[in-house]
Amino acid sequence: MKNSIISAGFRMRRGAQCFVALLFSIVLLICIPTTRTYILKSAGGLLVVEDQSVKSADVIVLSIDSGGAGTLQAADLVHKGISNRVAIFRDPPDSVDQEFLRRGLPYEDKAAISSRQLQLLNVQNIELIPRSTSGSEQEGEILPEWCDKHGYHSIILVTSRDHSRRLTRILRRSLKSSRTILNVCASPYSEFDANTWWTNRESLRTGIVELEKLLLDSVRHPFS
Repeated sequence: MKNSIISAGFRMRRGAQCFVALLFSIVLLICIPTTRTYILKSAGGLLVVEDQSVKSADVIVLSIDSGGAGTLQAADLVHKGISNRVAIFRDPPDSVDQEFLRRGLPYEDKAAISSRQLQLLNVQNIELIPRSTSGSEQEGEILPEWCDKHGYHSIILVTSRDHSRRLTRILRRSLKSSRTILNVCASPYSEFDANTWWTNRESLRTGIVELEKLLLDSVRHPFS
């Protein structure tokens, strides 16, 4: 027990040190025009999964953070005949949402917005996946059981570009003992661009945060 705690602490410290080194390297590279473009493009590319050729799937699932970009891509996949079914994670109300509801004001959560948008895009077969909190790890916990319950053997999970690599790692671990075939699709409508992500503040922040999370996930699960 003591050895496992020490080992976990060592991995966490090593992960923190690696992140500090990565952050310093990114800042340094931004200041060196002659080498920064190639290396920063490569760093951005680490976050994005390659396009996967998929002919069909039982269901298309929108990741929790896919937003409008995911909705558009899911509709495109339906119209291409990949699947006629789209699943959306429920969006449980937080304290602010509950206050709006308490006051009797109209309220539409993210899941309801996505459902309405899909219907306007001529997608009618929509399912809701129950969840209690947000987070990629919880997606990995929910999907295997949900797929088994509904008899789905192949899914396409649509997410944002910057989140696609880490989410692929998480879901492959969670589905390792399952017969469900997973394909992660990075929405082309996502605003994150691996070739220019460092050129504006919002995209730079997104890239750094996701690189940190990907690095930590790689340290914690090096064989994913």
